Amino acid sequence: MFCPFCSDKQETKVIDSRLVEESNQIRRRRECLSCGERFTTYEIAELEFPIIVKRDERRTEFDENKLRYGLNKALEKRPVGAEKVEEMIAHIKAKLHGYGEREVPSKQLGEWVMTELQAVDQVAFVRYASVYRDFQDVNAFRQEIDKLLKRK
Repeated sequence: MFCPFCSDKQETKVIDSRLVEESNQIRRRRECLSCGERFTTYEIAELEFPIIVKRDERRTEFDENKLRYGLNKALEKRPVGAEKVEEMIAHIKAKLHGYGEREVPSKQLGEWVMTELQAVDQVAFVRYASVYRDFQDVNAFRQEIDKLLKRK
């Protein structure tokens, strides 16, 4: 680990290590042995995600940024903070890792996203569902809203 202050490539001293809540990260507080400055690093295990199989049978790698973009688009102008979005992403990634297969249908991934959105913000859920399920008219919206109301 090189020091971000003096760029020294010597060893740094780990002062403190803690697990970060709701994720698989370890937060380490370090001190440079050359300049004495302290800084924080985060470590995560590099795990491979399953391949996402699209509706047209194309296969693509899981893209966390694409997931984040979709969630943020659905949650645009809604009272949901960035921390909650990251929490939803962590839940979805955990489901991907726990799926147990090398390939995951995009339909399954979309259902996980809708489950997360439904628990957080129903307006965002309907927004996402309208694009994901390709609503063709206002009746499709009405049917989805009626389902939501019945669940309550």
